[in-house]
Amino acid sequence: MEQSILLMGYFGIGLVMFIENIFPPIPSEIVMPFAGSLAAKGQLTFTGVLISGTIGAVAGATALYYLGVWLEASKIRTWFGQYGRFLLMSEADFDQAMVTFDKNGKKMVLVGRVIPTIRSLISVPAGLGEMRIATFLFYTTLGTIVWNIILAYGGFLLGQNWEAVLDWVTRYETAIWVALAILAIYFVYRRWRK
Repeated sequence: MEQSILLMGYFGIGLVMFIENIFPPIPSEIVMPFAGSLAAKGQLTFTGVLISGTIGAVAGATALYYLGVWLEASKIRTWFGQYGRFLLMSEADFDQAMVTFDKNGKKMVLVGRVIPTIRSLISVPAGLGEMRIATFLFYTTLGTIVWNIILAYGGFLLGQNWEAVLDWVTRYETAIWVALAILAIYFVYRRWRK
């Protein structure tokens, strides 16, 4: 990953960020701080890092949006009708989730872009829910810029020690995963009680 960025510059940043959105094991939490550290050394510009990283990330998010469009809500609803019980969910639960997304989709896309793993996945329900592409792109771009500024600026400030940003991100991710685990346990508990 680092070699790709060193060899290909801004194009490499955009390419890696595109892949990161589709295949999350390549985390932006490494890409953007490293690119920010290169900007601190004068090998790249901070603006160029931010623009290329944002374009790549938004392109990847858009691909997942269209995956959601292609999947179609009706097909997913049918799947929940057949197999949802194994996840303790039903067609009604899926319908409720889509209603919630219709009401709060803009906020969910915006905030989702700064939550690890959710960053990529939030694009799929936007496509399923048939959010207007212009609306999706606006909120995705806005959230992505915020996330990329935080990461790239951290790398820029720390320079050679850009990897220290990963410690902060790891703590942030851990807090998010703990919160999600608590919500999942609560959800399973309520379903079990019913």
